[in-house]
Amino acid sequence: MSLKLLHEPETEDPILSVVNLIDIFLVIIAALLITVAQNPMINPFNKQDITVITDPGKPTMEVMIKKGEKIEKYKASGEVGSGDGEKAGVAYRMKDGSMVYVPESGEAGATAAAQD
Repeated sequence: MSLKLLHEPETEDPILSVVNLIDIFLVIIAALLITVAQNPMINPFNKQDITVITDPGKPTMEVMIKKGEKIEKYKASGEVGSGDGEKAGVAYRMKDGSMVYVPESGEAGATAAAQD
């Protein structure tokens, strides 16, 4: 009799296959939760404003902006922008990486420096 017990396959038990399916689904759910937590655009718990640019400088460029729970998506049309306006001044990038704006009128008090 002991010989018969040694040769009996364990795969005939239907409970084992159900347990294996549950284990596979748990692994898949855990992987999906980790993916959602790491993606800043779809993470519902992330309260920061986020901007994502795909294919920058190409005709297929897209800009996605998330403000709170609202997501806006902009696609590049490939056209050069235009509008009514006039030159307001000149911006210079310094060696240390900071930007200096010099208004066109030449007023020294209106010069602003900003870190890039």
